[in-house]
Parts: sequence; C-alpha cells; structure tokens
Amino acid sequence: MIIVGLTGGIGSGKTTVAGLFREQGIPVYNSDIEAKQLMQTSTTIREAIVLLLGEVAFLDKKLNRKYIASRVFKDKELLQKLNKIVHPAVRSHFSSWAAKQKTAYVIQETAIIFENDAQANYDYIVLVTAPKKLRVQRIQERDGATKAEIEERLKNQWPDEKKEKLAHFIVRNIDLETTRKQLKSIHAELLKLEGSN
Repeated sequence: MIIVGLTGGIGSGKTTVAGLFREQGIPVYNSDIEAKQLMQTSTTIREAIVLLLGEVAFLDKKLNRKYIASRVFKDKELLQKLNKIVHPAVRSHFSSWAAKQKTAYVIQETAIIFENDAQANYDYIVLVTAPKKLRVQRIQERDGATKAEIEERLKNQWPDEKKEKLAHFIVRNIDLETTRKQLKSIHAELLKLEGSN
C-alpha cells in the first residue's frame, strides 16, 4: 500500500481535493480533524497543552481554538512547541488507521508536510495550490478571518514555489472541473505506481 501525503497552504482547497479522492474510493485521513479530536480526548496531550498555554487553552473541558490560534500564529516558537506535542500523536494514530485500510493507497491530508520536514513519511506527495488572492478570499468566506489574521497564518507556511520543487504531483485548484480532471489523472498514476511495486 502506498502512503500519500496531501498538502497545500491554507485556503488552497485541500479538503475539496480530499473529497475528490474519496469519490474515487480512496480513504482519506484528515490530520486537522484528528489532531483536534486527540487534543480533546487525550489526557496526556491536554496536560501538555495546559502546561504550555495555561488553563485557558480549554474552556469547559473543550479546546479553546480561538485562544490557541491567537497565541501560536503570532509566535513561531510556541507553534513549534505545540506541534511537538500534537504531531507525534497524530502520526501514530494515522499509522494505526492506515494499517486497517484495504486500498491501493491511502491519503493523509495535512497542512504542513514540508514545513515540518516530514516528507520522508510519504511515498508520494500531492500539493494543492491556488493563487494567493483566491486563497485569501476563500479563508475570509470560510472563517470570517481578517486579512491581518490570514497574513499571520500564511507567514507560518512555505510559499507554493518552494513546495512545488519537492512535490510529486501538483493540483492547481482554481475551478472544480479542471481540478477533478487533474485528480483523475493523479489517481490513475498512483494506481499504476502501486501496481509496479
């Protein structure tokens, strides 16, 4: 079984592309959703986050996402410390999940593969890109975030040009029909690659 990383900057449309892979019958592990779940349910992770960010990181035993984002996206060091708590747990959870799948390949959707120097964890990496203006517009519509908040988040991610040099496949996600065509061709290629292993 091939392990494929699906990545792309905020607002690039990773989730849309993940949905198209699911349409092809490919299981997709959403790292963001699973990380939030683990932060919520794991006592070890919760205690480490409270130690790092204080009791206010949880409100009524629920993850205080707005507060956490306001702290870590302005402080690279703090973000790295949080990632060191959460990412190993997500990696281990993903490995257990992947071992149960019965398909030619599985996808792990995750925002920061290259930034975390985690590309060695994957056989192939699919990068989703979109023009910055379109990405900002999508984030504003989705999260109601201000331009300043979006810029803070974008600063923590590599530019597409840098990531494109390291990715095996690139999806330029501007309109859905073109994206769907690109995805079908990548899907066929990955099935071929799995067959040649």
